[in-house]
Amino acid sequence: MEDPVEPDTAHSFLMVLSDLSFSELPLVAISVTLFLLVISALVSGSEVAFFSLSNEQLKTCEEKGDATDKNILSLLGNPKLLLATILILNNLVNVAIVTISAYATWQIADMLEISRTSPSVIFLQTIVVTAAIVFFGEIVPKLYASQQNLTFARLTAKMLSVSMSILKPFSWLLTVVGNRLEKRLEGNQSNMALSVNELNEAVEIITEDEQNDNAEEILKGVVNFSGKMVTQIMKSRMDLTAVDIETNFHELMGIINDSGFSRIPIYQDTIDKIKGILYIKDLLPYLDKGEDFDWQELIRSEVFFIPESKRLDELLRDFQSRRVHMAIIVDEYGGTTGLVTLEDVIEEIVGEINDEFDEAEPSYYKKLDQFTFMFDAKTSLSDFCKTVDLPMDIFEDARGDSESLGGLILELFKKMPLSGEEIEFSNIVFTVGNVTKKRIKSVKVFFKEKATA
Repeated sequence: MEDPVEPDTAHSFLMVLSDLSFSELPLVAISVTLFLLVISALVSGSEVAFFSLSNEQLKTCEEKGDATDKNILSLLGNPKLLLATILILNNLVNVAIVTISAYATWQIADMLEISRTSPSVIFLQTIVVTAAIVFFGEIVPKLYASQQNLTFARLTAKMLSVSMSILKPFSWLLTVVGNRLEKRLEGNQSNMALSVNELNEAVEIITEDEQNDNAEEILKGVVNFSGKMVTQIMKSRMDLTAVDIETNFHELMGIINDSGFSRIPIYQDTIDKIKGILYIKDLLPYLDKGEDFDWQELIRSEVFFIPESKRLDELLRDFQSRRVHMAIIVDEYGGTTGLVTLEDVIEEIVGEINDEFDEAEPSYYKKLDQFTFMFDAKTSLSDFCKTVDLPMDIFEDARGDSESLGGLILELFKKMPLSGEEIEFSNIVFTVGNVTKKRIKSVKVFFKEKATA
C-alpha cells in the first residue's frame, strides 16, 4: 500500500509542511539547531578576528587593560592552542547542527508520513543545511569579522576562553601532532636540499688549489645565482644613462661619446615614459649628418619591461628567448626603477667582464689602509660584501629593501644623515662622506678588525 503523501520534491515537502500546526513541529530540535548555527558563526568569525589583529590593536588592548582585552592577549599568548581550540569547537558544533537538523527533519517527515529517504527529505538534510552552515556559519561571520576584528574578538573572547579550558586536552593533543608533522616536513626539506652556505662550503673544499680560483668564483656564482633578484644588480634610475626624445643630434652624439654604451633608453618628458631603445650601431651610417638630423626614426620601440620581483635565472631565460640584451625594471605603478643588461647578469656567474670602456680596476672604492675604505654610495651590497669578504647575509635584517651601500646607510640611520655622521654595525663603523641634493655620494668604512680586501 502506498504512503498517503509521497512528495518527490522539496517544494511539495514545504507545501505539506506549511499545513502542520506550530505546536506539531519539533521546536526543541529546531531551536537548538538555530542556536548552534549562531555559535558556529561566532567560532568561525573568531578565527579571522583574532589572527588579523594588528600590533596597534594589541597595544590598545594592553593599554586599556580591562578583563576582556586581557583575555584576548592571554588567548593569543598561545596561538597554536587557540587555533586548535577554534577548529575543534567549530567541527563539533557543525557536526551537532547536521545531527540535530537531521533528527528534526525525520520528525517532520514522520508526522507527514513521508519516507525518511525520499528526495525531499534528503534535499532538506544535505543541500539546505549545508548551505545554511556555509553562508550563515562561515561566509557572513568571517566577512564581518574581517571588518570589525577587534569588536568580534572582544565578543567571543570569553566563549573561547571557557572552550579552551574544556577542550584543552584535545587541543593540546592536536597541537603536539601538528608540531610533530611540521618538524617532520622541515626535516624532509632540509634533507632534500642543501643550503646555499653548504654549497659554497663544498665549492671551497673542492677548489682549494690556488690554480682553481677562477673556477671557484664561477661555481659560487652559479650557486648564488638563482636566489638573486634583479634589483640586486640593476643600475638605479638615478645612475642610468637615458636620452630625451627631443634632444638634437649633436647633443645625442655627445652623450653617446661620454657614456660608451651601445644601447641607450629613450624617454619622453620623464624617465618613467620610456619610448624605446636606441642602438648605437644604427647611427653609424649617419655620423656625418647635421644637428637637425631626425635620429628619432631609428628608435626601436620594442622595450623589454620587467618587474622588480624578477629573479636573475628567469631573466636570463627571457633574454635568451627574446634575443635582447637590455631590460627596463618598473615598479608596481609603472615607474622606471632601473636598468639591467645581459652583461650584468652574466657577470654574476663569471665575475667582472671588462671591455674597452671599463677601467682596469674597480672604481667604486679606494683602500685607504688595512682597516679603512672609501666606497661610492652607489656600490651594490653584493659588490661591497665581495670586496671586503663579508658574508652576503650579514645585512639581511638591517637592509630593508635597499640594494646599495647608500640605501643601507639610510636604513641604519632611519633618516637622511649629514656629512661626517657615523653609525656602527657589527664590527664596522660607517661614516657618511659627501652628501649632495639629498643623496649620499660616498661612505667611509672602518673595520675594527682587519679587512681582507
